[in-house]
Amino acid sequence: MWPVTACQNAKHLQVKWQTFFEQVISMKKISVLFCCMGNICRSPTAEAVFRAKVAEAGMDQHIMIDSVGTHDYHIGDPPDGRTQRAAAKRGYDMSMLRGRQVEVADFSRFDYVLAMDNANMAILQRLCPSDRVDRLGMFLEYAHNHEEREVPDPYYGGADGFERVLDMVEDGALGLLQHIRTTHLA
Repeated sequence: MWPVTACQNAKHLQVKWQTFFEQVISMKKISVLFCCMGNICRSPTAEAVFRAKVAEAGMDQHIMIDSVGTHDYHIGDPPDGRTQRAAAKRGYDMSMLRGRQVEVADFSRFDYVLAMDNANMAILQRLCPSDRVDRLGMFLEYAHNHEEREVPDPYYGGADGFERVLDMVEDGALGLLQHIRTTHLA
């Protein structure tokens, strides 16, 4: 049995914790998940670029960012070396990123689950619980300067493919940031 003073202190702590959790809920971050096949080229590029654009805008306290693959080929692996070199030329650091596979819980954790292409979107649609499909989208829907709606996989091509991916991703990242800013943080 707790002494009376301990019970009073416990109630006081309960009120403090409740207030804290209410503040956390009211400061909810917008969460974005980028998805490609293996999580070593396109989606980590989108994560690194978007993370940099968000930080430049001073919004990194408001947006949580991650990336995944639909397949388990590269779990725990760093992004492809060619991807990292192309990104580094533009000032994006991907060295701390590691591949992971999408899981059902991601559809609850993230407000935006954005596919790089239609094939990966189809997989996400099969995995996604029916009450979360509104979170799915194509990343390039947010691009303003590219008509394409799929980010091509540069894995089997040359260095120019990685540069093209970066061009598309930078465009999409700026559009997505503008969308989040006006939709959620205005």
